[in-house]
Amino acid sequence: MIRTLNHGVSILAVAAFAFSAAIPAARAQSMDELVAAAKKEGQLTTIALPHDWCNYGAMISGFKAKYGLQVNELNPDAGSADEIEAIKANKGNTGPQAPDVIDVGLSFGPQAKTDQLVQPYKVATWSEIPDDAKDAEGYWYGDYYGVLTFEVNKDIVKDAPKDWPDLLKSDYSNSVALAGDPRASSQAIQAVYAAGLSAKPNGTATEIADAGLDFFKKLNAEGNFVPVIGKPASLAQGTTPIMIRWDYNALAGRDTLNGNPQVEVIVPKTGVVAGVYVQAISAFAPHPNAAKLWMEYIYSDEGQLNYLKGYCHPIRFNAMAKAGKIPQDLLDKLPPAADYEKAKFPTLADQNAAKAEITTKWDEVVGAKVQ
Repeated sequence: MIRTLNHGVSILAVAAFAFSAAIPAARAQSMDELVAAAKKEGQLTTIALPHDWCNYGAMISGFKAKYGLQVNELNPDAGSADEIEAIKANKGNTGPQAPDVIDVGLSFGPQAKTDQLVQPYKVATWSEIPDDAKDAEGYWYGDYYGVLTFEVNKDIVKDAPKDWPDLLKSDYSNSVALAGDPRASSQAIQAVYAAGLSAKPNGTATEIADAGLDFFKKLNAEGNFVPVIGKPASLAQGTTPIMIRWDYNALAGRDTLNGNPQVEVIVPKTGVVAGVYVQAISAFAPHPNAAKLWMEYIYSDEGQLNYLKGYCHPIRFNAMAKAGKIPQDLLDKLPPAADYEKAKFPTLADQNAAKAEITTKWDEVVGAKVQ
């Protein structure tokens, strides 16, 4: 599919049903009034929500069953840019091609606000969305995220690495791969950034990027770095028995391999970098109340757990874990919840600075052509 967390991803309080003067239409309704208004509209139009992405199939079914609304699903395989274009192309259109809501990479949220393509809304659980994962005025807000992890073939690697410095050990000779080319892939670029964050946690974005490049230079010099794009097949075959990629991809890959080989997914002790997607309501939504109700649903406990069942960490994960709201069987399928508390969400400015540094200096500093 086109949509991945590899866009420029990086995430940037009110009590339930509080109303903010900064966003006049945010919570003027009670939940009962909102449900009634949404049912009167009768429909929600979504875009770019494949059923196998973050468990959106179950999410949509749950919403329909709970509220009795129809859901018109536009172009499930569209990318974030396509979603923005759909809003622009349908500004004066209240028909079925005009999306009510969007789910886009973080870089698209602030720009959509600047371009006046989205409208503000704060859900009842607003206070549990981290401040650096939402627009203060409610124009966009993170819904789920992934963190970069080590996906390890345990049939080959008996003693799995626990942190970035471990990867430099001689035990992991010719073993470590990125899931993309760091000169082009956002996932790979962020992996370099994560390694740098481990080494220089208080540095500027450029300093962190340089530290990451230095780490991979050492990894390559030690003979531990495998200059190929790691894939599930190469992990299973043992040509890249340690792969660095988003946890939701790694965990889903673990399930797909079904024990052949045994796979362990590890959140590093330091340098935990997260990437997030954000939600927003179109400024021209034909069904604005249904859009608000959709937001309430996906940010409710039920909706957030739907994301987790698809291995996409809900944005309220930390708060829900502390409150004991996450079923043990779901937690058992994940790395320890405490590992995620250390996740850092680089700002867009930091991501852009790091991307420029890493993509332009990789060849010069690391000297490994990933292909």
